[in-house]
Amino acid sequence: MAGRENKENATPTAQLVAHMTSKMRRRMGLTQAQLGDRIGFSGAAVSGVETCAQPASDQMLVKLEETIGGELGFFEEARVYMRIEKYPPQFKNYALLEREALNLYLFATPVIHGLFQTEDYARALIAGGFPILPEERVEELVEARMARKEIFERDPTALIELVLDEAVLLRPIGSRNIMRDQLRSLAKCARRRNVTIQVLPLDSALSGEYAGGRGTLTVVETSEHQHLAYLEPQDESLLISDPAKVSTYMQRYARIRAQALDPRESLGLIERLAGDQ
Repeated sequence: MAGRENKENATPTAQLVAHMTSKMRRRMGLTQAQLGDRIGFSGAAVSGVETCAQPASDQMLVKLEETIGGELGFFEEARVYMRIEKYPPQFKNYALLEREALNLYLFATPVIHGLFQTEDYARALIAGGFPILPEERVEELVEARMARKEIFERDPTALIELVLDEAVLLRPIGSRNIMRDQLRSLAKCARRRNVTIQVLPLDSALSGEYAGGRGTLTVVETSEHQHLAYLEPQDESLLISDPAKVSTYMQRYARIRAQALDPRESLGLIERLAGDQ
């Protein structure tokens, strides 16, 4: 039943991957079973990809690139678009911008920003949300979210600033172990040379001022040095390019950052909450 539904709803990229897998496999004189052996999957899994009954996973695309990709780099490029097609509709336009961003300025509340989530944290968050999603869809979204982490290792390097509301660090998602591992992962990220993490404390010493009251905020600087603001309220999305509006969002982000603990203090707080101090 799922295979038939996948065939009927196959995305353009999945259809192109199906065609190219079959074409390049045949060019190399391989059966589906033989190709499966080479890439570490079953012949049935290869058949599933070629008939669109089961779209190729990111891991399979990596193996296909290594085995039959040749000089085209097709499967490597397909990874990007397969991933984007798995995202919720409201996120797809932003996903391409994030992938190519020169700088990212992020304020996260009420949960850890997606770029910084561990796999277990993301799975607990997505599976526990509403509407309730099938397990297969949960795993698709987790895989797509984890793939976004490529930006941390990208060349040229992206510079990423993250301000976290302290409440995010105190809100338990999943189990105690999941939260501990998430906090340790944040601390590890904070030590990256291209990442700055600050915490906006609950007990602000600034006369009770709080600049983050309007929620999560993302400002992107593109490779052309254009600044864009991205907002995602209640499963909707707004990508804002108007310079005057973006300027206001940038100033708001600057105010949030000014009220946050400095990076060293923030790292210490994260480590204490993880139980590592």
